[in-house]
Amino acid sequence: MKNSKHRFFTSESVTEGHPDKMCDQISDAILDAILAKDPCARVACETVVCTGTVFVMGQITTTAVVDYASIVRDTVRNMGYTRAKYGFDADSCGVIISLDKQSPDIAIGVDRSNEYNTRGEILDMYGAGDQGMMFGYACNETPEYMPMAIMLAHKISQRLADVRKYGLVDYLRPDGKCQVTVEYDEKGTPCRVDTIVLSTQHSADVETSVIAQDMINLVIRKVVPLNLLDEETKYYINPTGRFEIGGPAADSGLTGRKIIVDTYGGYCAHGGGAFSGKDPTKVDRSATYMARYICKNIVAAGLADKIQLQISYAIGRSKPVSIDVNTYGTGKVADSALSAIIGDEFDLRPRAIIDKFNLQRPIYLATASYGHFGRAEFPWEQLDKADDLKKYINN
Repeated sequence: MKNSKHRFFTSESVTEGHPDKMCDQISDAILDAILAKDPCARVACETVVCTGTVFVMGQITTTAVVDYASIVRDTVRNMGYTRAKYGFDADSCGVIISLDKQSPDIAIGVDRSNEYNTRGEILDMYGAGDQGMMFGYACNETPEYMPMAIMLAHKISQRLADVRKYGLVDYLRPDGKCQVTVEYDEKGTPCRVDTIVLSTQHSADVETSVIAQDMINLVIRKVVPLNLLDEETKYYINPTGRFEIGGPAADSGLTGRKIIVDTYGGYCAHGGGAFSGKDPTKVDRSATYMARYICKNIVAAGLADKIQLQISYAIGRSKPVSIDVNTYGTGKVADSALSAIIGDEFDLRPRAIIDKFNLQRPIYLATASYGHFGRAEFPWEQLDKADDLKKYINN
């Protein structure tokens, strides 16, 4: 019987062969190819996949000349979709490209801020590319300063892909997803994994019982700490029984449809803006990265055990319209004081964020699978401000 004072939280991740993630990767692969030749390009690229076809659409202003169709096919091929029986074939699929330039009404507010000083001089080079609110989050549940459920879900999904790519079994196909439920004790500390749901596309000639045994032994138990698993942990492997038809043959995909997978697994609020296919002048992407960086450094400094940060912008304005902090009662200083500290310690103008993380370079394809946060290779995950922020603990 479950302890009535305990709570359970669930997060989901998907593999790189999931149709929505296929689209995220194609959009970010195109972004990377353009930024490699034109760092100042403006890119808003979205992708749709369905049976046998990839549609690429959006607004791109650039001096770069790239072969969009080849980028699409190479990206799909690297996911493992190389035969029609897998649900898609990179070499035979149709590729339709429909791209236009960025609207001049948007460009005018991005190219220069609409803010002026008393002498009529422009205050900043870049304004925000759109209005909107962006959220960041961090907590001390895991070494990555991420909620445990989403980190475990990502690790399981990535391990599932690795088992396929390395040929540890021969029946796996690219599509798959994972869901992890973590149990929290009375103090709000993760104490065990209650349930793992793992669905993986597979060939027709493998028994369901073999898949279940392999997924537990070769995937789950290889990445989930064994002290979090017990005799009551429930495993649901391909709960419908079979998953032979997958990828775009089973479901259409769309860029930006996995925004909760991309962020914190539903553990905090989300502003609604997607990341993939957008160049860093879009604050949907760059300001969300900055918000994560701020939150992670605040928790690492000991100013809070967990924190949600909201930053909002108006199109054409460089400085945020608002900053809001919620430490859920764990802050060592008041939330209002932390909001002021963030405004003083961090430069939240779009141009400053781009420069801080060197964002006008081809780094984005790697973000399009297994989450944008909690991975040390990304510049917004650095902890270079934590020591400096410790000075506020005793103030």
